[in-house]
Amino acid sequence: MSILYIRLPSHAAAEGLQPGMPLYCEYALAGNGGAVEREGVAALSELSEPAGRAQRVVLLLAASDVTLLRVKMPPLTGARLKAALPNLVEDQLMSDPAECIVVAGDMHEGVRTVAVVQRAWMEILSRTLQGLGARNVSALPAQLCLPLAGGAASAAVGERGSDADIAVRLGEQDGIGLSIAADQPESVAFEVMQTVNAVVPQGQITLYVPQSRVVDYKESLNIAPPLQERIAIHADNWQRWIAGAAKSAIDLMSGLGAATGPRFNWKPWRWPLALLAAVLLVNIIGLNVDWLRMKREASVLSTGMIQTYRSAFPKETVIIDPLAQLRQKLAAAQRESGQVAPDDFVALAAAVGEALASAGKSGTVVAGVEYHDRSLTVKLKPDANVSLDQVKGALAARNLSMSQSGAGTWLVRSGK
Repeated sequence: MSILYIRLPSHAAAEGLQPGMPLYCEYALAGNGGAVEREGVAALSELSEPAGRAQRVVLLLAASDVTLLRVKMPPLTGARLKAALPNLVEDQLMSDPAECIVVAGDMHEGVRTVAVVQRAWMEILSRTLQGLGARNVSALPAQLCLPLAGGAASAAVGERGSDADIAVRLGEQDGIGLSIAADQPESVAFEVMQTVNAVVPQGQITLYVPQSRVVDYKESLNIAPPLQERIAIHADNWQRWIAGAAKSAIDLMSGLGAATGPRFNWKPWRWPLALLAAVLLVNIIGLNVDWLRMKREASVLSTGMIQTYRSAFPKETVIIDPLAQLRQKLAAAQRESGQVAPDDFVALAAAVGEALASAGKSGTVVAGVEYHDRSLTVKLKPDANVSLDQVKGALAARNLSMSQSGAGTWLVRSGK
């Protein structure tokens, strides 16, 4: 599974861009196990290819955009916690809680970490990433992705000319972010270290800086010996951010609801689905053509039967079912001429008697017969031992069908 990590500049930096100017971000595409496959700096709008290919996109929000609060609260969970959060942090916010996303982190000794970020900024990022083809987007506070070893604080800096974003991690669930604007690009390093020193007045500080700026920061550190004793300069790299992101428990995108959750990747299925749609379309067309052909044939047959019936019985005015009416006419003609119809009582009873005789039984096994609706119901005596298969075969030879409607009860009718 590949994951695309994007380290974003601050919201203020994005708003300060000239209209039409792209927002450049540091990014890294990591494979299984966190191994970095590709990294660099690119405009956010140019990351559609890795964003669409990655199973997950992780945004590292600028620390200055995310406010971390430590709030003492009862052990609420689920929907109750989500509903209570805005009221619990309202007194600590300068803006309206309705304009913010408030997400709760872990609780320790009755105090829970709460992250707050502007809702409008997160909605812009969500729409942008979804437009680039990202299916599963997470947003983490950058300050909580920094490594924390022992009692030393850690900080990281991202530079854009004379501006810099600083992320500082003060504890396991505590951190802060700052944005500074130096008078000249040459003084950025010194001002960053002075700012970090002010934020962390005591203890050791590990400062991670861009690889190309390590020498400049170390030279600036020599200017102030007191800072040299407290601040250790290291080159920043993506492995640290990836390892820290894996441990972060706060996903600020979850505050936007299900719209930012995982989405199914339809791209690999485009051609199979198109082929399936084509096959279904061909079958539907074929079925409709066959149905129209059969409908025309049925219409021709029906018209032919009506014409045949009219020619045979020109005085008949009402024709509903020519086939059934023709059978009735033929049966009536046979009765008038003295012939017995196949479904008359006499014909059915005689056929049953002959079938019983062929099975080695006489009519004495019959307890009674009933004739109704051109069918004959034969009731056998309880002690009758008649082979049903033999009688059914004998009746079938006479174009009669037989079924057993109950114990010792046969139903005999004309036709198979």
